[in-house]
Amino acid sequence: MPNEKHKGACPKAQRWLDGPMIEPLRLEGNEAVVDLIDNVYAKSGFNGRRLAAAAKLFARMIDDNATVALTVAGAMTPIGMSGIFNSLIKNGFVDFVISTGANLYHDLHRPYAMPMVQGSPEVDDNELANEGVARIYDVFIADDETLMATDRVILEAVERMDTSTPFSTATLHHRLGTAVRASAPHPDKSFVATAAEYDVPVFTSSPGDSSIGMNLIMPVLHGKELNLNPILDVIETAAIVRDADRNGVVEIGGGSPKNFYLQTQPTLHQILLDPSKGGHDYFIQLTTDSPHWGGLSGATPSEARSWGKLKDAYENNVVVYSCASLTFPLIAQYALVKAKKREPRRLFRRLEKLTGALRDIAPPDPIAQDQDAG
Repeated sequence: MPNEKHKGACPKAQRWLDGPMIEPLRLEGNEAVVDLIDNVYAKSGFNGRRLAAAAKLFARMIDDNATVALTVAGAMTPIGMSGIFNSLIKNGFVDFVISTGANLYHDLHRPYAMPMVQGSPEVDDNELANEGVARIYDVFIADDETLMATDRVILEAVERMDTSTPFSTATLHHRLGTAVRASAPHPDKSFVATAAEYDVPVFTSSPGDSSIGMNLIMPVLHGKELNLNPILDVIETAAIVRDADRNGVVEIGGGSPKNFYLQTQPTLHQILLDPSKGGHDYFIQLTTDSPHWGGLSGATPSEARSWGKLKDAYENNVVVYSCASLTFPLIAQYALVKAKKREPRRLFRRLEKLTGALRDIAPPDPIAQDQDAG
């Protein structure tokens, strides 16, 4: 018999009509975020239902004890997302981070109470520039009091570092976060500092493409040996993924951080000929980009599956097409309420051991083999 809620449907259509009926949504009684997502978004359609699916998937990957990565593109820390990152790190819900350098740089303003305030896009940018204010859409940042003052923080931290031997961006950011914890009046406002406290590695896939990278030219131009080696990031992220029983990611935006995380799987099976993984287990992306332009930021999970980046083209994958400034706080809050707190993995402390294990399984260099054979 047809379900009562679909009574009268054509028998041929009935097998497609066994989902829950979409009823008028009720906000009354669903004041809490979890109730709002479970009982409003999850019972609607379009991106509202996708958001609910992403929230539930995030909670599930946490409960499944997956090693969880957070990738961050777009201007997230300027609008205050550092606080949400902190909550997830403290609860053991984020094990490592891959971010644009800009998000890390702007994260460093607030612990020192440097001005970064709500503004407006409806302004004369010539006037702003003349008066020493930079703009990120509706966020205003002071040139002297914030940007140049933050530059000084970075330079002082690097000056105290031993940079004579090769190191990864995770090492750079761990030392920078440690310096913020030691010197800033409000270190709890920095997720870079919190990540250092909890030994959460923070990588950036393009270390030269930000104000942090811009500042690093100063010690080099003045003769300091600075052996920042981004290839070590490729090794360390692949080693983290290989060590995990299950892997999952929440991608805020797309860009370079998205691929840098996803490429860990082909690094293992394509380059190192290691069959142990076969793709990431869980994937969530919050994006405004579309797939038909051919850019990676809009590329679908099923396309990633064709590269061996994900374990399945359709299972445990959700893309929410909306601004992350709206969706990420809801998804994070849902997980913080629904999932059980986990002990931090403290992966930064384990990087040397994990990369050693990766070296142990690496195949011989094929070019060296060819030369020996010749």
